[in-house]
Amino acid sequence: MKAVPSGHRSGTNSGSWVNEEFRERFEERFYTRAGLVDTMPGFVFNQLLRPTRPGTPYVVLTVWEDLESFQAWVGSEEFRQGHARSGTLPSAAFDRKNELEIHQIILDSRDPDLEVDAPIELETPHG
Repeated sequence: MKAVPSGHRSGTNSGSWVNEEFRERFEERFYTRAGLVDTMPGFVFNQLLRPTRPGTPYVVLTVWEDLESFQAWVGSEEFRQGHARSGTLPSAAFDRKNELEIHQIILDSRDPDLEVDAPIELETPHG
């Protein structure tokens, strides 16, 4: 894992409600992912969080040095290549549409000297 840089950071999480019979295949997609995001400027780390209760989503948590780095990733050719396999599971694998949330990190226990910028306010919702 890369060292966590000082400065403002953003976290994104994408919730995926996966039907029980597709969980193994869903997880396998992450074990065999392209890994292109790992090479992007501003990328810090990502994690796949498995739900522990029925009816709750998997969460893909990704941390960025700043919101601009995340936005550059979403607009990149690497993003398109990395997500090209997203359609490999049938629509029946999911209970509902994925939900993307973007957060500003204001406290990080690994970095007590984190400098927090003014609140980030996005003009349009992402999802």
